[in-house]
Amino acid sequence: MQASTIHDKHAALIADIHACYAQLSPQFQAGARYLVDHPDDVAVSSMRSIATRAKVQSSALVRLAQQLGFAGWPELKSIFVERLRGGPAGYAAKAGALAGKSTELVSEVFAVQQRNLATTESASHAALQAAAGMLATASRVHVAGFRAAHPIAYTFHYLYRLLRPSVQLLSGQGGTLEMDLRALQAGEAVLVASFAPYSSEALLVANSARQAGCLLVAISDSAMSPLALQADASIVIAVDSPSFFPSIVAGIAVVESLAELLVARAGPPAVEAIGAAETQLRELGAYAP
Repeated sequence: MQASTIHDKHAALIADIHACYAQLSPQFQAGARYLVDHPDDVAVSSMRSIATRAKVQSSALVRLAQQLGFAGWPELKSIFVERLRGGPAGYAAKAGALAGKSTELVSEVFAVQQRNLATTESASHAALQAAAGMLATASRVHVAGFRAAHPIAYTFHYLYRLLRPSVQLLSGQGGTLEMDLRALQAGEAVLVASFAPYSSEALLVANSARQAGCLLVAISDSAMSPLALQADASIVIAVDSPSFFPSIVAGIAVVESLAELLVARAGPPAVEAIGAAETQLRELGAYAP
């Protein structure tokens, strides 16, 4: 089977899941979300192990497959198997090699972060290009991220502001978030970062952006996240961690990549703007001699 046909089948399945996701039961939504977010894992793992990771009953996966128009689970899984065989060597095999190994904590943390970066990089090229195009052409750009996702948003705001001083950070400092959102206008773009459990402020920003007619760029941990489902460009990051807290390493890599794409798109004017900003910062004493 040709690679284009394989990926067309998988893309059509994902489109079907997006279309019916809101009408699915909670069990079906959990299963569908796992299918979308972990396609390589679905291809190489048993239905029982997938059900365990998705926190659903195995029977729910069978019924979900039927709900999506397949005779049963094997027929649905075959789409993911064909996709993996038709693409480059998957990261699932590398990730699976880590399972069950006993390592020191530091080694384990770095291994998981490397896997997060590899997984995110392999899936984010098109989304990053789309997001860069939207941000570059928007009349104004706003950035938001709260709690654990704040470093992701702040990093992008800091970097992009070096070449575009008008970029606004929606921080909600002093309880003024709602006031800040009143300034959103059609033709502008809003970048929002959040991952489960999704902050109420991030959802408020996303909803306000849509109501104002802004383009919405979402950075989140799932293509089925409440941010991604309403975004014009959705960038999915891996947040796995052996620690008690989700990882933001891939999120930082994504916004650094996005900033690089924006500089590349802007060309010489961006270089001049960054040079001027650096000179001004030195003159203001921002850097130690």
